[in-house]
Amino acid sequence: MGRWEPNARGRLATAALELYSERGFEQTTVAEIARRAGLTERTFFRHYADKREVLFAGSRELEELLVQAVAGAPESAAPIDVLAVGLEAVSRMFADRREHARKRQAVIMANAELRERELIKLASMSAALADTLRRRGVGEPAASLTAEAGVAVFKVGFERWIAAAEEREMSQLMRESLDELKAVAAGG
Repeated sequence: MGRWEPNARGRLATAALELYSERGFEQTTVAEIARRAGLTERTFFRHYADKREVLFAGSRELEELLVQAVAGAPESAAPIDVLAVGLEAVSRMFADRREHARKRQAVIMANAELRERELIKLASMSAALADTLRRRGVGEPAASLTAEAGVAVFKVGFERWIAAAEEREMSQLMRESLDELKAVAAGG
């Protein structure tokens, strides 16, 4: 096995997603993932706590990117405009990853345990976003409402972006989704 070849983590993630797509999440073992990546199970567990983590390893990075972008937005910006800054930053993270995102989401949607984990990830993003907004001086319930709305916009924009026939950039879809939310909130 090529244990010492570079990018073990990436190879494991690629192998896992391939196997989950081919066989299903439940039917895939860590041993099979490691074997497909040309690595050992021990190497797998050095990089991931379990086979679910392969799908959610970027969650913390995504949350941190969103929080940093919101925290760094101009102080004079309204909460909803601060949200736009965060969504734009998140969109850049996904550049050139549409096919991976499509495959990942298909695996998640096919498994109840993974759907639950995805909801936990989104709830964590919302809590972190609300906390960041409060630190920026946004009061309650505005901070929590903006955070929840932001996660909803992210979710809708993301789902539109991974749709089979969709070719527009994620940032455009996020802006459009946020504009739709603004129109709904304005009674339009």
